[in-house]
Amino acid sequence: MTALSTLLSRFNEPETLKMAKLGRELRANGVDVIDLSLGEPDFDTPPHIKEAAVEAIQENWSHYTPVPGYLELREAVCTKLLRDNGLNYKPTQIVVSTGAKQSLANLILSLVDEGQEVIIPTPYWVTYSELVKIARGKVVEIKTTAATAFKINPKELEAAITDRTTVFLFSSPCNPSGAVYTKAELEALVKVFEKHPQITIISDEIYEYINYVGAHCSIASFPSIADQVAIVNGLSKGFAMTGWRLGYIAANETIAKACEKIQGQFTSGANSIAQRAAIAALTQDLKPTLQMVEEFAVRREMVLKLVASIPGITCPIPAGAFYIFPDVSAYYGKSDGHTTISNAADLSMYLLNTAHVTSVMGDAFGEPGCIRFSFANSREKIEEGWNRISLALSRLK
Repeated sequence: MTALSTLLSRFNEPETLKMAKLGRELRANGVDVIDLSLGEPDFDTPPHIKEAAVEAIQENWSHYTPVPGYLELREAVCTKLLRDNGLNYKPTQIVVSTGAKQSLANLILSLVDEGQEVIIPTPYWVTYSELVKIARGKVVEIKTTAATAFKINPKELEAAITDRTTVFLFSSPCNPSGAVYTKAELEALVKVFEKHPQITIISDEIYEYINYVGAHCSIASFPSIADQVAIVNGLSKGFAMTGWRLGYIAANETIAKACEKIQGQFTSGANSIAQRAAIAALTQDLKPTLQMVEEFAVRREMVLKLVASIPGITCPIPAGAFYIFPDVSAYYGKSDGHTTISNAADLSMYLLNTAHVTSVMGDAFGEPGCIRFSFANSREKIEEGWNRISLALSRLK
């Protein structure tokens, strides 16, 4: 019998990918499944970005790339950060990776030793906690609620910090809640971080452009703690480039060099053609991105109206990203006569098997009372999906 590493027992398979896989299996058997689980824009990559990729192929950009990314791309990232965020970075502070997930992995493996603590507000993206476990660190959750718009305050942050705290990890806009921290809210948290210069703040800003409440504010924009911040961003969400697999970090040079060293032993440099396309994405017309966000805004209003008509669901209004994260705990303990719902996992599976709609249980995000539903799907699919959900939930007594 093959003996496997104990590493595999330390972390779980991402529930987002697991539910997508189950949905694909049903679909392969002829079932009409509506996907409200994956965080992937249903838009095609804009033409000017694809054209840049074709040009790169024709110009033979087909060789190994530098581990931290082409200099031109790292310069493009710096241009974007200055243009959109008012942040001054040098190319030596940028590391390009095969997706923002690898960027996060590089950071966690570079910053966290065994037993060190990583503070993560709930709800959080499923991979955050698992990466900390891979690094043998300890996850310290700060619980939030819909009543606080799924955001923490300075008092809660201060209370969570110990002499073992090494990283604070969060996203704004947040996956899965859609929470967006305002400049004033970030400023209040910054005053706490100023007292703890040993803490690195990993700021996941992958949903930066998908924001319904105003201009994005990065926590790196506060000079007093800028050197403590490692920004994670990428091309997947804002540019509909999920399959291109391009992410990046912006951080102080010590952290950037550490991430480059880690990446050098895992994947080396990211895909050459994707990098050339990313230069065009970051430096050229943002109109396709803004049009995509306008459509997401319409869908958000549509979903909120559909959900409001279903008894027992409490749904905060997301300020960013393309998910709703409703509290569905009112259905726990109910049954349709065949299936009894005990938790979010049961309800997600019930909706998959009876309504043929995929979702992701809230436990994976640190919030067992909720389920995440995406609205990165067509209006027709969204309406049909929620009609099915409503019917399935009406059968639970």
